[in-house]
Amino acid sequence: MAGSLRLVRGSDVWELRVFVGRDSNGRVRHIQRTFRGSRRAAERELARLIAVQDEFPAPVPEEPVRWGPTTTVNDAVIAWRDNGWDDLSPKTRRDYESTWERYIKPSIGKTRIASLSTYEVERYLRLLKNKGLGYDTVRHVRNMLNRACRLARKWSGGVLPNAVADSELPSWSIYERGEVRAPEPTEVMQLLRVAAEGCVDVRVAVFVRLLAATGMRRGEACALRWSDVDEEHSSVRINESVVVAAGGAEVKGPKTRASIRRTAIDSATAEELRRVRAVQEDLARVCDETLGPAAFVFSFVPGGATPPHPDAMSKAFTRLRAKAGVAQDVHLHSLRHFHATALDSVISERQKQARLGWSTVRMARHYTDAITAEDQRAAEHVGRLLEDVV
Repeated sequence: MAGSLRLVRGSDVWELRVFVGRDSNGRVRHIQRTFRGSRRAAERELARLIAVQDEFPAPVPEEPVRWGPTTTVNDAVIAWRDNGWDDLSPKTRRDYESTWERYIKPSIGKTRIASLSTYEVERYLRLLKNKGLGYDTVRHVRNMLNRACRLARKWSGGVLPNAVADSELPSWSIYERGEVRAPEPTEVMQLLRVAAEGCVDVRVAVFVRLLAATGMRRGEACALRWSDVDEEHSSVRINESVVVAAGGAEVKGPKTRASIRRTAIDSATAEELRRVRAVQEDLARVCDETLGPAAFVFSFVPGGATPPHPDAMSKAFTRLRAKAGVAQDVHLHSLRHFHATALDSVISERQKQARLGWSTVRMARHYTDAITAEDQRAAEHVGRLLEDVV
């Protein structure tokens, strides 16, 4: 641990400084003490302070944010991070941290908010596009800049401006945006047909089938437990999601209140889930484990205590897609688009949105009695589209 001393007054008053680390902005921080005595005595006291710091490290003092002419975009992002990011999901926090570190912190983040103009913001966003960044990434950067500057304006009592608010994104064509398309029924059927031939693990095969048959999100299917599967009423309950977090994945609450729902499944998909259960029970029995109600349906751990990692399921799907010869622009999330498209002419928009867990139709929960039969009709319709591959 480093330290220093300097004479500050007369011949016997010393300032002792001990290095304690760097704050979140990378600035060096010290603890300081004033000592009266000879130089040798001051050196002994400095050595003692360093030893204490080594054994009982003091917290690194943070310099309070001063909202004014010198406040930078990075200052605003850091303040937002320390006063708001804890409420976000692990995946969202990780995305924010990555976007800030890669695209904001080393460049526009160093700019003082008071001197930042809308022109400079738009020029920076266009620079990102010209470097090859996609629409979604640049839009995410702008959203972060806007939120940080808006909070800086609020926390400064209206002293600081928000030049991002009036800025516009560069234009991308529909092809440049790389939007997810709904795969054709023949593509989905080919995926399921090849999966049924045994080229992938049965859990992966049925996982893909369930996403196509219900429109569930990837994380929602990963979080599905056996207690959520209602065989008597041919439905599954969706009330959790597995999200990617630092060092792994974790189970969390739903994306929105509307994401909590009960979704009907067709008879063939229900039979496929029973097939997975048989496989999981055999695996648990061999390993002297018990498959309880809280076990995760698609777990690869005997007993099902750990859910599958969403990224692992995506990688397995990528291998399946290659073996099936399906276009590379079809992803796991594309199956959700397939499901939504397949229901366009079958059920009402209200019920389709309720089935898929979109937050804009919470009022659909007030029509439960009328919706149940319609939802079952939706499940059977998609089941018939897929029945040739079972």
